[in-house]
Amino acid sequence: MKGDEPTIRVLVVDDHAVVREGLRNFLGMLEGIEIAGEASSGERALELAGSLLPDVVLMDLVMPGMDGIEATRALRAAHPELKVIVLTSFAEDDKLFPALRAGASAYLLKDVGPEELAEAIRAAARGETLLGPGVTQRLVSGIAGGADRQPESELTERELEVLRCIARGRSNKEIGVDLGISEKTVKTHVGSILSKLSLQDRTQAALYAVRRGLDSD
Repeated sequence: MKGDEPTIRVLVVDDHAVVREGLRNFLGMLEGIEIAGEASSGERALELAGSLLPDVVLMDLVMPGMDGIEATRALRAAHPELKVIVLTSFAEDDKLFPALRAGASAYLLKDVGPEELAEAIRAAARGETLLGPGVTQRLVSGIAGGADRQPESELTERELEVLRCIARGRSNKEIGVDLGISEKTVKTHVGSILSKLSLQDRTQAALYAVRRGLDSD
């Protein structure tokens, strides 16, 4: 992280103390990221979010009482600017789709590598989306029979290039480097793509591109 970038404050939510300890030890070693607090339940996460003001929440899904999906929905309603990363052992559709609909910015399995987790936290703080290996394919399969969206023929050549990069998991900064344009210009293109295709976020844009076969040249 560059010195002029703000520190990313992370709230860890998991009902297993050993998981919280492992995440605390790992994240504590990362530059530009700090642990804002820990919660062992969804209810406690809601209480702490208002006082600790974290930037990103690492959310387990299966917990006693308020589960991670309900907690994600409540946190996003109360703090729209807050980013939630689901970190779970479950990849089943009955967990994946509700979590994303509840407002999760990323969905990762607990076997994710340390560097991938760190990048997911930084991407979430930038307002970007990152999905774990295998998760994107499950999403594609889940919407494969859905109705077609507005055709990509309305996109400019540059917007199509940006869309392909999104489908490959590239960040705005990386897209800018790849295409030789500024990050601000990339953000403008992303906004235009979402508007033209009637999509809500980068995840949906990536899925659209994969379905249309636009993820490769």
